[in-house]
Formats: sequence, structure tokens, C-alpha cells
Amino acid sequence: MSPATGENGLRVLVVDDEESILDFVQMGLEYEGFEVETVKDGPAALSSFDARRPDLVILDLNLPGLDGLEVCKRLRQRSDVPIIMLTARGEVDERVEGLEAGADDYLPKPFRFKELLARVRAVLRRRTTLVEQTLRFGDVLLNRGTREVFQSGRPIQLTPREFELLEQFMLHPRQVLTREVLLDRIWGTDYLGDGNLIEVHVSALRDKLGDQQRTMIRTVRGIGYALSG
Repeated sequence: MSPATGENGLRVLVVDDEESILDFVQMGLEYEGFEVETVKDGPAALSSFDARRPDLVILDLNLPGLDGLEVCKRLRQRSDVPIIMLTARGEVDERVEGLEAGADDYLPKPFRFKELLARVRAVLRRRTTLVEQTLRFGDVLLNRGTREVFQSGRPIQLTPREFELLEQFMLHPRQVLTREVLLDRIWGTDYLGDGNLIEVHVSALRDKLGDQQRTMIRTVRGIGYALSG
């Protein structure tokens, strides 16, 4: 189903095997200005997520192909995207399992759209506040407030310049950043030092992240670098 162009540009993936639920949620969210993509099973949810990288996922627990609990776990391995799980009313164990799998909130069926919208906005507000402080890419977590970096839960000691370099990469994942842009943003436009400065710091950063194969921080020959993976 093709997404509509929403006023606020936030993308929502809705996953449910009930056509009536999909239509109900899509109509309401698009009216509120969201871009909405809908799918009906677990494998399609993962494919759509990988292709579109939505800002929020509304995920039913009971899905064909791959249940919502497993989809939630796999999404958490990929991203910190906010997830609201739809559960059967009264099924407390299902709600607990969903939260433990990484869901941010749950909503029992049947529900009113007004309540869903309130939960969507609350989750997005909480996540926006968190994202302002933390950046995540793969198994690397960077806290901009404390200037700490963790990889798979293990602290990584970086110099101030290495931290700022990694921060730029994580603010612009998969985007090619030229050497000139990195010099400008980290050392300033007036810097007149060694032209190999970026290469030296990227090399040190790769060593500390265990990226000797250069698969995480990719060199784009003649241009710059991109955070990949």
C-alpha cells in the first residue's frame, strides 16, 4: 500500500493481519499528517522496515509467518525505533513479554483511535528527548551528554577528536562525508594543519572499534568516508 505524504513527514509502519484495523489506523494517522505503510505479516514487516526505516512501528502480537514478539526482537537488533505493540485485552503475560522484547508501549484491542494517537505522540516525545542525547548504530552507542561510547555494552575510550568524528558519522549514517566537511565541522574553517589529519583519526577510530576490515567506516576513494554496515 502506497504511503501518503504527511504534513509532518514522520513515517509509521503498521503491522496487523486484520484489514479493518489497518484501514482504521491508516486513515486516522494520515489525517493527522503521518506517512503510513501497512503490511499484514511478520516477514513483510521486517522487509518494509529495512526498506523504509520508519520513525515508529505499530505492531500486532499475533501475526502470520512470524509472530509480533519475534518481529519486535529482530527490530530491536536493528534499531531503537519506537514500537507500540497491539495485544489482546486482558492478556497481561503477552504485554509483559512484549515490553521485555523491546516494545516501548502496548495497547489492548479493541481501542479507540484517540487513545492510539495519544500513545503515539507520547512515545515519540520520549524517544525524541532520548535521541537528542544518544546515538546508536549497530552495536555502538554514543551518549552526547556524557561523551561516553559503548560497543556491545563495553566502554570505548576515545580522544575528544575521535569522539567528535564518530559523532558526525553517527549523526549522518550511510551518508558520505567529505574530508573538507569533517575538517570544517570538527577543527573549524580556519584550520591550516596537516592534510592527513582525518586519515590518522579515522584509522585510530577504526582500531578502537575493531573495524580493521573497514566495513563499518567505509572509505569512499577520493571523496571521504561513510558509516556503513
